[in-house]
Amino acid sequence: MTTPVSTLSPRRVLAGRTATGSAGSAASVGAGGSTRPWLRALELTAPIPRNPGRILPVVIDELAERRGQAPALLSDRERFGYRALAERARRYARWALARELAAGEAVALLMPNRPEYMAIWLGITAVGGVVALLNTRLTGPSLAHAINLVAPRHVVVAAELADVFERARPDVAGAPAIWAHGGDVHDAVGRIDDDVAWRAGDALGVSERRPVTIDDRALYIYTSGTTGLPKAACISHGRLMQWSHWFAGLMDVRPIDRMYNCLPMCHSVGGVLATGAALVGGGSVVIREAFSARAFWDDVIRWDCTLFQYIGELCRFLMAAEPTPAEAAHRIRLACGNGLAAEVWTPFERRFRIPRVLEFYAATEGNVSLFNVDGKPGAVGRIPPFLAHRFATTLVRVGADGEAPARDADGFCVRAATGEVGEAIGRIPADRPSVSARFEGYTDPAATQQKILRDVFEPGDAWFRTGDLMRRDADGHFYFVDRIGDTFRWKGENVATAEVAAALTAFDGVKAAAVYGVAVPGADGRAGMATIVAEAGVDLAALRAHLVERLPDYARPRFLRLTGALDMTATFKPVKRELMRQGYDPGAGPDPLYVDDPAAQAYARLDADLHARIQRGDIRVR
Repeated sequence: MTTPVSTLSPRRVLAGRTATGSAGSAASVGAGGSTRPWLRALELTAPIPRNPGRILPVVIDELAERRGQAPALLSDRERFGYRALAERARRYARWALARELAAGEAVALLMPNRPEYMAIWLGITAVGGVVALLNTRLTGPSLAHAINLVAPRHVVVAAELADVFERARPDVAGAPAIWAHGGDVHDAVGRIDDDVAWRAGDALGVSERRPVTIDDRALYIYTSGTTGLPKAACISHGRLMQWSHWFAGLMDVRPIDRMYNCLPMCHSVGGVLATGAALVGGGSVVIREAFSARAFWDDVIRWDCTLFQYIGELCRFLMAAEPTPAEAAHRIRLACGNGLAAEVWTPFERRFRIPRVLEFYAATEGNVSLFNVDGKPGAVGRIPPFLAHRFATTLVRVGADGEAPARDADGFCVRAATGEVGEAIGRIPADRPSVSARFEGYTDPAATQQKILRDVFEPGDAWFRTGDLMRRDADGHFYFVDRIGDTFRWKGENVATAEVAAALTAFDGVKAAAVYGVAVPGADGRAGMATIVAEAGVDLAALRAHLVERLPDYARPRFLRLTGALDMTATFKPVKRELMRQGYDPGAGPDPLYVDDPAAQAYARLDADLHARIQRGDIRVR
């Protein structure tokens, strides 16, 4: 049961927000930018290192005392006020204590978006457990790989994802205890929702508390990085505090604000930033299980939201949707997110009457963060001079291989010039770094070391490699250009090419595979493409079915090229640059090409006419 919450609408209060207090006002955000958002963010984050025991679950407890029944997390499925959220989290904390979950031990969570999702990880992390936020779009070996990375003692599986988990179970290592939530799951040791229902929700007693601090690990959030298979990034309590309070300051979140969040809660943006920033500001969050362009504006109006979180592809889908009266009848004052393309930015603001866009760039596990508080279309952010010491970020030239930074005659990296494309890197201080400057790494130490660039500008220095190419203009604005390494981004997800290639070559008849991303009209990121060396007569329909079982939708190749042989490097890696240049143009070479046809559940032969229709946008690659 959830405690009823107030349905006080921010609509009646929002009109009273003055120009001096509004984050979106002309007084606050002028043409040349403003220091106000930065100062608010600094003010909210400055106390974090001085109070190491004040972690996000503690903040929620504090808010519960002050805000009581005021709405916190809302959905059509369930609703929590602040007090109910704190009480629910404490029940999960007591579940973890009863199971003798030791500090640092992991619980994997496989659950769709809902308010209960945040209550679970708040409670478990409050007493020292670490919660792995499993991507609900993973399937089969991909899901098992994610689970195995963190070696959990327990796995919590929502009943609606029982079949998904069952397909992964044969590849899950060890013998974690399986807990069902909301219904039956095969071989579950019990229903965790039933277990916590009878546990106390009052404040933890002295004997129940654990000495958890901002330096302790809280979550595992999965990322592809830029090399190899997906990785579990280590997220500390300090990082959760930094993210939530920093963005609460940048967005100027108030108790009257309501955030609309339809992004996956297994990711840092949808699961921590959107929820945490709204809550620490005393506002509320409307959680939808998945994005729907048709329902988006109706939802925003029905829940009377004032903020929403986006990724670039979400904005493109909204722009492609048929106009509705609701899209201009809302009370949104700010949209916050990343990946809003320059050509979409201004039309998006105008069509949907968005007063302010807060675009940003950040790596889940890294220390490079950029914020566009000036509303500069297409820019991911800039670093104001008075914060240059805090955000030690720069761009370095990339070598001829396109994968590693170039070095000068003395062996040091070379900074990219103004307007020149380079890889973004962030300095890792040698002394005890601030929360924002840390690189907390992955569960795999070797993978962690691969992301650290050493002896960059002087002997012994260390910098975090983002694997992202950017350029910087004369005014200091950064612009995202592309990803390097063995990943690309599609449908809002990072795709590890090694994982896709492994799935392809596991199919009988496929001898070798090169996987990469290609740009397609009207889409953000890059669609997956694979060039494969296969035996004559390979069954492409069976290959597609094989990939459906092993890979999430966003990782499956949209285009296939069949070839006789792959050019290889001296270290036996496929040479992809020429393949990427040719893309899916059937006129670029003699090899047969195919495009995924979801309706037919098959790969269709790609000829010149079909290619032209894709290029014109008559056919959208999804």
